[in-house]
Amino acid sequence: MNYIVFDLEWNQCPYGKERENDKLPFEIIEIGAIKLNEQFEAVESFQCLVQPMVYKKLHYRTQDIIGLSMKELETGIPFYRAIREFLKWCGEDRVFCTWGSMDLLELQRNMKYYGVLNHLPGPVRYLDVQKLFGLCFEDVHLHRSLEYGVDFLQIEKQEGFHRALADAHYTAQILKRIDPHIREVYYSVDTYQNPKKREDELELSFETYDKYISREFSTKEEAMHDREVISTRCIYCGRRARKKVRWFSINAKQYYCLANCPEHGLIKGKIRMKKSEDGNFYVVKTIKPIDEEQAQMIREKKTMVKKRRKASRAKEA
Repeated sequence: MNYIVFDLEWNQCPYGKERENDKLPFEIIEIGAIKLNEQFEAVESFQCLVQPMVYKKLHYRTQDIIGLSMKELETGIPFYRAIREFLKWCGEDRVFCTWGSMDLLELQRNMKYYGVLNHLPGPVRYLDVQKLFGLCFEDVHLHRSLEYGVDFLQIEKQEGFHRALADAHYTAQILKRIDPHIREVYYSVDTYQNPKKREDELELSFETYDKYISREFSTKEEAMHDREVISTRCIYCGRRARKKVRWFSINAKQYYCLANCPEHGLIKGKIRMKKSEDGNFYVVKTIKPIDEEQAQMIREKKTMVKKRRKASRAKEA
């Protein structure tokens, strides 16, 4: 197995959101990657410029950040060739690794735009090195910058940032320093290609929580009436946990509940409602054991929601 640590640079519409191609808000203009073996030793590198086809002018921020000109980018190769060469270089037995979740998302979005998404079936499991860095060194998932991670670990800065191959190199250096147990246990799943049918749904178990990714539903209400979606099972024994506070929404995208396992205690349920590109809805649910203090916070959230809704009804009346 090889670990493919990659980074992308992309351009966006230089003329503002109103003239943006809504199917491709970010156009990839450079791919850089480092291939690590199972001992996390660098064995190969990959780099290519991608010829812009959608946005023929660089956004001023893009030009400032990456330091490339449109003339240089025009010497690159078309995306459909670049992605084919990149995936061939990656090989079949691979694990993608990125700093944060955006690169894998935009890679798939660009592939879909050019009609080649079938070459990377999803949902895609990968290592989010940004998340692993937080879990390993700061005991929390904060969205730290790549340069922050490099400085924190005192990694020598041989190159500047915001070029694809250089950023892939720094990300690989951080990945090598992550505790092996954390690397193995806390993988991520990208849901740009979300499950479509019940048999494709994902049930994932981690050390401290369980995650469930549902199939698509036509409405949020349909999703929240599905028995599997609203179920709460103990992550330790698998038994159904009785609801103490039933599912409630704090906004259009997030739902919470509180349940109790007779053997293992209190459990928090959290649902994030996601919208697929074709307008349907799917659910990402996490189930996590909590203590009484955290349980009280959920009860208080529910009380605040009830008060807010009551005040809104009174105002309308």
